[in-house]
Amino acid sequence: MNEALAPAESRLLLVDDDLALLDSLAAWLGSLGYQVQCASEAATALRLIQQQRFDLVLADLRLGPDDGFQVLQAVRKHQPETPVIILTGYGTVDTAVEAIRKGAFDFLTKPIIDQELELAISRALTQRRVLEENKTLKEQLDLRYGLENIVGRHRLMQRVFDLMQSVADTRTTVLITGESGTGKSMVARAIHRLSPRRDKPFVEVACGALPETLLESELFGHVAGAFTGAATDKQGKFALADGGTIFLDEIATASPGLQVKLLRVLQDFEFEPVGGTKTYKVDVRVILATNEDLEQLVQQGKFRQDLYYRINVINIRLPALRERASDIPLLARHFLKQICQESGRQVLDFTDEVLAAFQRYHWPGNVRQLQNVVERAVILAKGKYITLAELPEEITAEAPRTVVPPPGAKANLKQALEDPERQIIREALEAHNWNRTQTAKALGINRTTLYKKMKRLGLLAPRKN
Repeated sequence: MNEALAPAESRLLLVDDDLALLDSLAAWLGSLGYQVQCASEAATALRLIQQQRFDLVLADLRLGPDDGFQVLQAVRKHQPETPVIILTGYGTVDTAVEAIRKGAFDFLTKPIIDQELELAISRALTQRRVLEENKTLKEQLDLRYGLENIVGRHRLMQRVFDLMQSVADTRTTVLITGESGTGKSMVARAIHRLSPRRDKPFVEVACGALPETLLESELFGHVAGAFTGAATDKQGKFALADGGTIFLDEIATASPGLQVKLLRVLQDFEFEPVGGTKTYKVDVRVILATNEDLEQLVQQGKFRQDLYYRINVINIRLPALRERASDIPLLARHFLKQICQESGRQVLDFTDEVLAAFQRYHWPGNVRQLQNVVERAVILAKGKYITLAELPEEITAEAPRTVVPPPGAKANLKQALEDPERQIIREALEAHNWNRTQTAKALGINRTTLYKKMKRLGLLAPRKN
């Protein structure tokens, strides 16, 4: 018996009114490494199913006045992920079909053949493990790519969230624009996870990573002999994404010839593989992204105008991180928590100097760069708090330095820091519509402290007309 298929922690419930067979099967299954509980009547089995978790249930079809279908029904209700194998000494084709139709994993006739039962148990537990792994993977994907993982309270990000939720349950083509590192791929995945297509494939293609000839084959597939090296037929990404979502990143790099093919797919959802004549029709949701100005490329003749109008139905523009500086502490702490969970490190927070340095820095690599900086800092951190010593030089270089004033001159570091502090607080207030409670939370200070700072810096809420 494969040890992986009969782990000591696998719990089996054996239900049969034949006490001799019940004891015999229990002893044999126990010798294979399973934890076995027995029930000689349906009522006992039903109580156990409601009280305990089992990895597999084996139930006789005839249990005195009751039958195994009652047990099967109870398992389906209380433990739907648990497979059930029905055993019977009166097997017929009709009974077997009924058992499978009602949700049984398998149907075996008595007398029980050890190897047959062993194989059925192995198959049932393997299927359960695969289902559990798929469920875990789906939960991880939802956590990593779900809307809750895209962090931001700034008004620009709130608009992004609104657009994502509005378009998620449609088939509308979406164009995501923004600088490199702003999270375009994550937004595309989140839209897919929010959509009715969430259980279908999400296929991502980095258009700029492949030469023109290979990119066309990658997207639409090819037939054998279409070009040198094409020894067999190959299915393209559009076919693989059928029923789901295809995400075309760096779409501005597409060649003129490929743009024509893309236009047809977006209009009719039809294409032919490279070198082929057969037309394929697909049901896909298309999301595209670029960090370039497509409108300018259209004016320069480098991008087809008709394709631009076709893909620019819904445009989700992701702001650069410097445009939403008030979100930086929130994002940094989000990444800190995530990285600590993944790495097992125990770093609690950033010092105030670090958060101030983060908000002064211009972040050319945007959110991706911030995530990398936080990861580096967590690895290098020697204590419970990340300090300036753990930051890259390009970030600390922009941190304020103590200036030694010339003789006779008056200087005050507190006054020198007021301008950047005023700018940061003003931006945070504007991002939260001058709501002091929300702003204080975003800045990581209490409401009273914020009010005192606003008063000292002359920051007054604008009058409402």
